[in-house]
Amino acid sequence: MSTSKEEGGAVPAAAKSSWGPFLKSIASFNGDLASLTAPPFILSPTSLTEYSGYWAEHPEIFTAPAREKDPQKRALLVLKWFLTTLKQQYCSRNEKLGSEKKPLNPFLGELFLGVWKDTTGKIGETQLISEQVSHHPPVTAYAILNNKHGVKLEGYNGQKASFSRGTISVKQIGHAKYHLKEFDEDYLITLPSLHIEGIVYGSPYVELNRSSTIHSSTGYVAQIDYSGKGWVTGKKNTFSATLKKEDSKDVLYTVDGQWSESFVIKEGKSKKELETYDAKTTEITPLYIAPIDEQDPLESRCAWAKVQEAINTGDLETTGTEKSKIENEQRELRRKEKEEGREWERRYFTRVMEDPVFTKLAEGPGMVAEEGKTDGIWVFDEKKFAQVAEKTKAKARGAPKAEEAKVGEAAVNTVA
Repeated sequence: MSTSKEEGGAVPAAAKSSWGPFLKSIASFNGDLASLTAPPFILSPTSLTEYSGYWAEHPEIFTAPAREKDPQKRALLVLKWFLTTLKQQYCSRNEKLGSEKKPLNPFLGELFLGVWKDTTGKIGETQLISEQVSHHPPVTAYAILNNKHGVKLEGYNGQKASFSRGTISVKQIGHAKYHLKEFDEDYLITLPSLHIEGIVYGSPYVELNRSSTIHSSTGYVAQIDYSGKGWVTGKKNTFSATLKKEDSKDVLYTVDGQWSESFVIKEGKSKKELETYDAKTTEITPLYIAPIDEQDPLESRCAWAKVQEAINTGDLETTGTEKSKIENEQRELRRKEKEEGREWERRYFTRVMEDPVFTKLAEGPGMVAEEGKTDGIWVFDEKKFAQVAEKTKAKARGAPKAEEAKVGEAAVNTVA
């Protein structure tokens, strides 16, 4: 009998014949593994554009820094919020699917939109805008907005993946910026590298490595160092973080634990425990997404509906067929654009030559934008966002088509 500890042991019986060739194709592949077509049985029914939502599944923690008057404590609350996102971003989906799956590779212009609603009136609505701004290389941009507290997160990321000794290593390229309107305060967040274990057995899972930094415009710097379970010692998903003032050796706070389990926040000098956070028991706030029949054709769950249904029912043949249809349609769109000498207009984001906030805060950690690897530097475009919002209102009012077209000019592209 096959077990998960055997090569391909966790692979469905119907797909075992293709697992060996798939492993060989990974091992011999030269280039970015993100562009490699995965067999249907290892696909997740979730598009990569949806992953942006993992940043704010705890809206109260996401907005907490805006309610703190002390800048040092605000920096700590931003660090805490970031750490609470790690379980959501890197292993919450494993619990639902049984193991890490390859997300659907978004097409250029794909959107994922949603709202975290507030039933208490204390937090206010938190809005998610996620858009695939590049397909070659694949890059997802996102913005998360809470107007009640003046909190905005925006960023973009791509991934560079390679395979060695049974492990897929993934370097995340890009960054996130957290902004507090009341204090005119910004935080630049770097993204952790990760590796995916368990590939050989067909039961992949994510582990983080190296480090992340959070650099504040008020001069506070957090560093998070990741480590996993070794051959003999250690626990999975382990990290150790410090918060200091820039150019100071004094540790103001430390945070230690497992990002998928729990962690403890301590005062730097006294080592006094200030708080214990339990990632396993803290409930998330569900993201409200419009019903599919009310979604734009470019929204993820509308565009991928047939593929997602086939994956969920285990229909591997239909999964491959419907996925190929979308990919072929996209190739045809890109061909037409090239012939006509035009470029797809991004709906909510704009490519810029330089981002002043990034440039200023990147000096401390010595970061560079690496725009050549992400098809540019991407920023959330408030003007485009307002145009789309006004167009939506015009539709709701039943505005004349000519007026509606004027209001939404240059703001929206749709697939014919």
